[in-house]
Amino acid sequence: MTNFFQVAEERRSTKIYNPDVEIPREELVGILETAGKAPSAWNLQHWNFLVFDQKEVQERLLPIAYNQQQVVDASAVVAVLGDLEADKNIDPVLDPSVEKGEMTSELKDILAKQIKGAYSREQYPRDAAFSNASLAAMQLMLAAKAKGWDTCPIGGFNPSALISEFNISDRYLPIMLITIGKPLQKARKTDRLDIRNLIDWAE
Repeated sequence: MTNFFQVAEERRSTKIYNPDVEIPREELVGILETAGKAPSAWNLQHWNFLVFDQKEVQERLLPIAYNQQQVVDASAVVAVLGDLEADKNIDPVLDPSVEKGEMTSELKDILAKQIKGAYSREQYPRDAAFSNASLAAMQLMLAAKAKGWDTCPIGGFNPSALISEFNISDRYLPIMLITIGKPLQKARKTDRLDIRNLIDWAE
């Protein structure tokens, strides 16, 4: 098991992949399973993963991603989708805890009321979809790196074209694409701003 701080330090956005390397679906499922352990508001797990691991579908994705070659050269691409209707997950998420005695039905009712209140606000579902699915996306990239795979998050793509081409339900909002594969060359190291210049101490 690789040390977390080593994984965080060595993760780089890789854009040049070996197109001949395939990722076993079982291994990809394991990475996504770890991604799905990311935290989320009320544990509603506001994400869905659309996986492209066949060259034919990756070719269909290419123009949607503005012809970025990494989309077809990567072993797989994951479209991270945010759930605009995550409040529908109340029962499947909370009922097992009630059944196991880890949560009372009264507490479930309180939480359900909170969730329904939040989802009655116009902007909340979209905000929650972005913030919570992004947590899973970051965890996906770290899990992939720990397993020896490189990744790159892509924000440059056409969300409406993605929805149309791959018949994505209007329940889901495209957040980002993440390429996964083995690099042909070492990714360029990028500098970071001094964190001390990005910290303010509240008084």
